[in-house]
Amino acid sequence: MRGQNQRFSGFCTKFGGPGWGDRTMSLRIAVALAATIGAGMLISTQAEARPDMVGFRGDYSPGTIVIRTNERRLYLILDQGRAVRYPVGVGKAGKQWAGATRIDGKYREPAWSPPAEVKRDKPSMPDVIPGGSPRNPMGVAAMTLAGGEYAIHGTNMPGSVGGFVSYGCIRMLNADITDLYQRVSVGTPVVVTR
Repeated sequence: MRGQNQRFSGFCTKFGGPGWGDRTMSLRIAVALAATIGAGMLISTQAEARPDMVGFRGDYSPGTIVIRTNERRLYLILDQGRAVRYPVGVGKAGKQWAGATRIDGKYREPAWSPPAEVKRDKPSMPDVIPGGSPRNPMGVAAMTLAGGEYAIHGTNMPGSVGGFVSYGCIRMLNADITDLYQRVSVGTPVVVTR
């Protein structure tokens, strides 16, 4: 066998006779490519949609959305004892709320205007961020909640999902908001607990 018991380093194209370097380089490129793809898969796992079918205890009607702020989870009640669970980002300290509301609007790639409080905290923020922009905090879809400036929406910052990060809105991964968006309609009840 060519190259047996010989050591080398780097991309050597002339070591070991005709054709040896080409195979060595191809093997090294294949290994490097596999390592890159593997690392990408590990990194992207955090940003992948993760809805789970879970057992659920509570006195809620099927179709109700229940957001448990302390868990940073949103549950869509399927029937007595079962729900679809999604990870969410929730209000940061001083911005959390609890109560009952309903979905009063559904929007795909909505443009976004920062509320006065956000604009006050971040005065350099544009007055409107167009839908579909990577800077738009609504992500791919938003469902507005009756009675305030809050929404359940996607995000273009997947690392923020699972944290206490918002001004009171509920953030979901884009794939998760797309899934939930298809499952619910305007009028769906929403209960937010601490």
